[in-house]
Amino acid sequence: MKYLPILAMTVAISACAAPSPNVSQVGTSQQPPKVVAQCIAQKWADKSQQQVISQDTLANDMAANVYVPGQQPPDGAAALVRPNYSGPGTWVGFRAAGSAGSDATGDIQACL
Repeated sequence: MKYLPILAMTVAISACAAPSPNVSQVGTSQQPPKVVAQCIAQKWADKSQQQVISQDTLANDMAANVYVPGQQPPDGAAALVRPNYSGPGTWVGFRAAGSAGSDATGDIQACL
C-alpha cells in the first residue's frame, strides 16, 4: 500500500511527459531541462525581439513548452523540453503549427 503514491506519481509524470504524435524529435542534451528551455527562449527572444512564452509542464522546472515568438498556448508551435526518456539529461522535440518555426529547430539544436 505504501507504493501506491509512488506508482500514481510515476503514471502521472509519464502521461504529462509523453510527446504527442505531431512532435518531431530534435535531439538530446546532457544539460537539465530548465537550462535548455531558458537557452531556447533567450535565443528566440533575441532573434525576434518579441516576447517568448515558456510554460512549465512539470514541477521544479523539469519540463517546459517554449513557444515560438507570436505563438500562443496550448496549440502553438513550440519546443517541448522534457527529461530524457532513457538516462540523464534532456529530450527536446518540436511541435510545428502552420508555417511558424520553419527555422526554429536550428536555434533549438544550438542549445543542446
